[in-house]
Amino acid sequence: MLFFVALLVDGALAGALYALIALAFVVVYKASRMMNFALGEWTMLGSGLVAAAHHAIGLALAPAITVACAGMTAIAFAFNRVVVRPLVGGPLISLIMVTLGFGALLRGATTIALAGIPRGLTLPVAGTPMELHGLFLPREKLVVAVIAVLTIGVVAALFRWSRTGLALRAIADDQQVAMAMGIDLPRHLALTWATAGVIAVVAGTLWTVVAGGGLGLVVIGLKVFPVVVIGGLDSIPGTIVAAVLVGVLESLAAGYLDPVAGSGFGSVAPYFALIAMLCARPYGLFGRPDVTRV
Repeated sequence: MLFFVALLVDGALAGALYALIALAFVVVYKASRMMNFALGEWTMLGSGLVAAAHHAIGLALAPAITVACAGMTAIAFAFNRVVVRPLVGGPLISLIMVTLGFGALLRGATTIALAGIPRGLTLPVAGTPMELHGLFLPREKLVVAVIAVLTIGVVAALFRWSRTGLALRAIADDQQVAMAMGIDLPRHLALTWATAGVIAVVAGTLWTVVAGGGLGLVVIGLKVFPVVVIGGLDSIPGTIVAAVLVGVLESLAAGYLDPVAGSGFGSVAPYFALIAMLCARPYGLFGRPDVTRV
C-alpha cells in the first residue's frame, strides 16, 4: 500500500510540471488556434538562457530567470511579427510546418550558441528527502511542484480576471468579432506568444532542476502532447486535470508494469490513454467540440 501511495504522490508531483509545460501550448492555441510543435525547443532555449546567465555571467538563479524571460519575450515578439503574422488565415499545415522548422532552427542554434556552458541548475533547498508517514519525498520535487502550481495559478488568474485575459478569451471565441469590437488582434497575439515564452523559461528551469537539461528537453513537446489532447486543446482546467492523470498513469505503469512488460512501458502508457481518448471523446475531457452550421 505504501508503494502505491508513493507512486501516486510521485505521479502527482510530475503532473504539476507537465501541466505547466502544457500550459505554454494551450495559451497559444486558445488565442490563435495555432499548434506550437516546437514547444520542446522553446523550453530547451529558455532553460539554456537561464543556464547561460547563471553560469557564464554569474547571476543568481532568480535574476538569471528574469534575464531569460526578457530574452524569450524578445524572441517571441520577433517570431510572432516575422513568422506568425504573415501566415494568419493560411492553411493549417503551413502553421504546423513553420513551428516544426523553427524548432529545428532553435535546436541547432541553441546547441552552437551555448556550447561549453553547463546546463545543470539547482535550487537552494536541502538535499535530504522529507519523511511523511513513511514516505520519503524529495524536497526539490516538492518545491518544483509548488512553483509550477503557483505559476499556473498566476496565468489562469490573468486569463480569468485581467482585461488582457478578457480580450484573449474573446479572440479565442471569435477573432473577427473581437476585431470588430476594437480588440487589437496582432498586439494580443504577440502577448500570447510572449506569455508562452515566459512559461517555457520557468518550465525549462524546473525540468532541468529535477531531470537535467540540454537536448533532452526537446522531448518535452512529445511528453505533454497526450496531456493537451486528453484535457482539451483549449481548456486550462482540462490541462491541469489531464496532467495529473497522465503523471499518475505514467508513475503507476512504471512501478507495476515495467517489471512485467519491460523497461520503458511507463513512458508509452500515456499514448495508449491518448488513443483511447481520441476514440471516445476526440475533443478531450474539457474541450469544446467545433460545431459547423450548414
